[in-house]
Amino acid sequence: MEVEVLQERLAKALSIVSRVAASTKAGLPILSNVLLRAEGKQLTLTATNLELATVEYVNAKIKKEGTITVPARLLADFVSNLPKEEIKIITSGEKLTISAGKYKSVINGILADDFPELPTMDEKEAVSFKIPADIFKESVNQVIIASSNDMTRPALTGVYFNTFEGALYIAATDGYRLADKKFVDNVKSEIKVIVPTPALREVLSSLSDSVEDVEVMIIDSQIRFRLGEVEITSKIIDASFPDYRQLIPKNCKASVKLNKAELTRMTKVAALFARESGGSVVCEASKENGSFGVSAVASELGENSATMEAKVSEDGKVTLNSRYLLDSLNAISDDEIEFSFSGKLSPVVIKNTDNADYTHIIMPLKS
Repeated sequence: MEVEVLQERLAKALSIVSRVAASTKAGLPILSNVLLRAEGKQLTLTATNLELATVEYVNAKIKKEGTITVPARLLADFVSNLPKEEIKIITSGEKLTISAGKYKSVINGILADDFPELPTMDEKEAVSFKIPADIFKESVNQVIIASSNDMTRPALTGVYFNTFEGALYIAATDGYRLADKKFVDNVKSEIKVIVPTPALREVLSSLSDSVEDVEVMIIDSQIRFRLGEVEITSKIIDASFPDYRQLIPKNCKASVKLNKAELTRMTKVAALFARESGGSVVCEASKENGSFGVSAVASELGENSATMEAKVSEDGKVTLNSRYLLDSLNAISDDEIEFSFSGKLSPVVIKNTDNADYTHIIMPLKS
């Protein structure tokens, strides 16, 4: 292999693929390597941890084609510290020589024959759609916060892509809260797949400002995201997601419309006093006073309470986990929200007042 490539392009590509290599399982040393393939007019960089694979295509001058795998982190760190000029890469057997200006390094690699084969995808047979990158980023961030880390319940460790009434929704739940977002309108094919949360976090991390659209392809047991010159392929979780729509209350007795920023501030302050009680805060709506209050009591620290003006349809009180409440508020972009519930033990529904595309449910704590 003999390649010439700009430092900026190679450094950017390595920063993306090396994350996947760094997350690999012990016992398979080659998985901590990045596969370099020089072919045609491109240098292809590939990393995989057997669950997730990232491929980045970099334009380069290919003087001699070839392949090799080298330690991803070492190569990424070395290239990131090189001057911003043209880099020369030459391989000889299992050694890679990389140089730029006065800098030169020889890295011991492993022949590409031992690198795992990446899953293939017939893109013509796949269900595919495109979504603007900014909408993809906002929507996934709104939902992913509710996914679980409990590996004993694999269905809850991902985000559920599902079609309903002609639209594609994404949803996640950890059993204590639920986030649901309308993702794409007018989807003709039926989709019901659970995408691992780590895969979606990797897609979010790989999105650059230059990417306008995210192309998504789904087939059999895998899903692929194409972000410009980056492709991220992940296995789909083989499990059944709960019928979560049954968990969303159709009607709530008490509905409160209030300013999001003020509620966020009140909750943050109350959370300081709620540390002793597992983060629990009491939310109380008063129709007569047209107010909504958040309070917390800590036996050693003291107590805190604050109220704000609000449009209240019915009196009510509920105890919530302050972190879950803050997560839901941070996920909403509107200035005003609707906070609805039916009693102390009924789910709380939080959503935008003018846009019903995003819904966040929080289960109350026993007070």
